[in-house]
Amino acid sequence: MSSSSPTLGLALVVALAGGAGAVLRALLIHHVSVRRSDPLPLGTMLVNASGSLLLGILTGLSIYHGLGSHLLAVVGVGLCGGYTTWSTASWETIHLLHTDHRTEAVVYTVGGLVLCLGAAAAGLGLMALA
Repeated sequence: MSSSSPTLGLALVVALAGGAGAVLRALLIHHVSVRRSDPLPLGTMLVNASGSLLLGILTGLSIYHGLGSHLLAVVGVGLCGGYTTWSTASWETIHLLHTDHRTEAVVYTVGGLVLCLGAAAAGLGLMALA
């Protein structure tokens, strides 16, 4: 594959990784949600936080250790892009608001943002130390 521009092969691998990430997300969210009875959607928060951590690690590997752009595209854009989901988190916040769980909506939104930014920073920091 050429390092100057993406190829159809790379695009297909990124797409396959995205599909795998989406399946992993669905499985994890389902696994967490069937074990909880409260309205807080912790499965999505766990998915987004773990995906943010992985993206931080990948970014650190790229910046500090020379991770190749193709692998970064496949795992970062493909796998993590399919795995993480801001749109679901947004929909869940609206659902919490519409079902009169306003406190949970605020905790979920602010907590999720703080958790995801912290996870990404932790991943980046870990790779800076490695």
